[in-house]
Amino acid sequence: MRGWLTVCYRSNRQFANVIVDISVEKLDKTFQYRIPEELKNRIEPGVQVDIPFGNRTITGYVVEVTGEPEYDVTKIKPVIGIHKGSVPIESQLISLAGWMRKNYGSTMNQALKTVLPVRKSTKQVEKKQIRLKMSEAEARNKLALFEAKHYTARARLLRELLGEHELDYTFVTKQLNISVSTIRGMEEQGILVVETSRHYRNPISHLSQTDRKHPLNESQSRVVETITADIKAGICKTYLLQGVTGSGKTEVYMELIARTLEKNRQAIVLIPEIALTYQTVMRFYNRFGDKVSIMNSRLSPGERYDQFERAKAGDIAIMIGPRSALFTPFSRLGLIIIDEEHENSYKSETAPRYHARDVAVMRAKMNNASVVLGSATPSVDSYYQAMQGNYTLLKMTERVEHKPLPQCEIIDMRQELKRGNRSIFSLRLQELMEDRLSKHQQIMLFLNRRGISGFISCRSCGNVLQCPHCDVSLSQHEGGRMVCHYCGYEEPLPKVCPSCGSPFLGAFKAGTQKIEQMVKKRFPGARVMRMDYDTTRTKDSYEKILKTFANQEADILIGTQMIVKGHDFPNVTLVGVLAADMSLHVPDFHAAERTFQLLTQAVGRAGRGREEGYAVIQTYDPEHFAVQTAKDQDYEAFYRQEIMYRTMLSYPPVWNLLLVQCQGEKEDEVALAAEKMSQFLKMQIAVIEKSVMLVGPADASIAKISDVYRKVIYMKTKEYGTLVALKDKMEHVVKDDGAFSNVSVQYDFNPTSGF
Repeated sequence: MRGWLTVCYRSNRQFANVIVDISVEKLDKTFQYRIPEELKNRIEPGVQVDIPFGNRTITGYVVEVTGEPEYDVTKIKPVIGIHKGSVPIESQLISLAGWMRKNYGSTMNQALKTVLPVRKSTKQVEKKQIRLKMSEAEARNKLALFEAKHYTARARLLRELLGEHELDYTFVTKQLNISVSTIRGMEEQGILVVETSRHYRNPISHLSQTDRKHPLNESQSRVVETITADIKAGICKTYLLQGVTGSGKTEVYMELIARTLEKNRQAIVLIPEIALTYQTVMRFYNRFGDKVSIMNSRLSPGERYDQFERAKAGDIAIMIGPRSALFTPFSRLGLIIIDEEHENSYKSETAPRYHARDVAVMRAKMNNASVVLGSATPSVDSYYQAMQGNYTLLKMTERVEHKPLPQCEIIDMRQELKRGNRSIFSLRLQELMEDRLSKHQQIMLFLNRRGISGFISCRSCGNVLQCPHCDVSLSQHEGGRMVCHYCGYEEPLPKVCPSCGSPFLGAFKAGTQKIEQMVKKRFPGARVMRMDYDTTRTKDSYEKILKTFANQEADILIGTQMIVKGHDFPNVTLVGVLAADMSLHVPDFHAAERTFQLLTQAVGRAGRGREEGYAVIQTYDPEHFAVQTAKDQDYEAFYRQEIMYRTMLSYPPVWNLLLVQCQGEKEDEVALAAEKMSQFLKMQIAVIEKSVMLVGPADASIAKISDVYRKVIYMKTKEYGTLVALKDKMEHVVKDDGAFSNVSVQYDFNPTSGF
């Protein structure tokens, strides 16, 4: 565990704010109690306490420890004591919420609603059964009486009960056509009993299991045995598993989960929302059956609620899902796996702006559990932690069955323009597509749309117009302006390229729908499918598109980044990357990292079956190290150059960064509050013996959204704890200074997106 993630704070520990109801609607309803002197070092967020409540004693959960009374101190009753007995899972989750509030910045209520996300009113599904209550002999006598008196409905129901002894309530009322009054009357006579039980909705109950367990190869076995040996020795670590695309990381995950279940412990598997598909779920379901459940945004509130209830009741032992699945209420958690750990979807975009990777490490520490971070292209942050010795690095360098990595070719689109080809498809890509279609092999075309807000580049020489002060690209704005989102520098959009004089300046505009039209026109006989935001809005749309393509009912799949996330299509032998530059020159210091990851993941989709794979990367910047290293699938070469860049410019993970955003509906109030905060921070920085860089206030990258104005300040320093301490001081300023009465302040530590 990184030491800088935990900041101890034990001053002003006089009062405890306690909740007695953890439903989401009641999370902000707290009651304040005085902490007795003998308990001051034992009471933390999450601790279950006995408290006086009216004229009775009840239990509650401490959600905050503070030095500020909410009303007359003489009227605040003391905590009776720490509750004795087993610690409920809610205590751990509330404690985790307190840690998140402290280390990421938010209100405690926001943190609680994050870790207890489904504690809300949802309609429970009940299952009713009708059971024969009297003996069979008594029932037959009663049946004879009903038949003699021509009580047809009662006789019909009793005959069925004598045959089955237990019947579904809906079957009785709908199929047997028995009225509710008849059932109630027979219940009052002691003939039958109606039993009601809670029925949990299961989002994967429609799946059929095929028992599949693939033997591990030498590389996979080595990883599994290394982690298992540590666990047997009582050592629980965080492991970074770097495995090339197609190396079989999922089989490693499943074997580790199997061994976790053997020890009667539970596992959480985090997968980016975009990759949580039918294909992925089926692999786990085939191995573990009904022990598995899933969590994703397409589930109804009722389905989500039921999955957490099933987990708490012990009905399931494996939860698969995106970031929110991390808070599954497992009481015997033994393993957390984060697949595709480099994905920035693991960073929350709302307060608290936590990163699932770091919260997973903290939750694992609370449970003496292990964490496995898996990726073919690890985040620079995680690889840096591994290089520092905080994570254990494990590698799988070959594909399963020794299949070769795809051959990859870079196409310089500047040369295509010189040859007169203004199509988005290079001549080489068109030639390869014709060849694969003639062989009845499949093709994936990846349109790199991330960061479409747009840098300006020259289509003749590839020059990208950059800020002279920040080493990031300028973004095109209305009115013919180019603006830097880091320092506010701006200049007018030139008529010609300042490097070569070409008039071909602009941003790539084509989208997936346009590409689909162009493909159908160029290859009229091909069966083409498109997978993007527009085609995947419905609940089962991902599943339908991927199943259709997996069944080889389409020849070409066109899509954005969602098509390159862990999918395995054995008949895909060609991948074309269109507009590789789109994520390369966005105004964000992560740009090269994101580009390398996307390109490497895209290239890795090819050649997973019997035939060798081939990939084409089309770019206007073929010499860029992110493009070159992606072509060679060489992560280490990429990391060496990228970490040197981060070190030179004092960016994360070498330094830590805190983005402070002030926002409100009146521009002058936001500007005043941001300026006051900046001046306060300058005074604080002047008296601490730490090197802290402060920039701002300045307009946010989008200065106004929905009539809300936004100003940003950011600070960089080596020590994460220094930023947390400054955040704590800012929280007091916001609470006490009237300038912030109409201005909200949000904190984002080590943000994963630009400014």
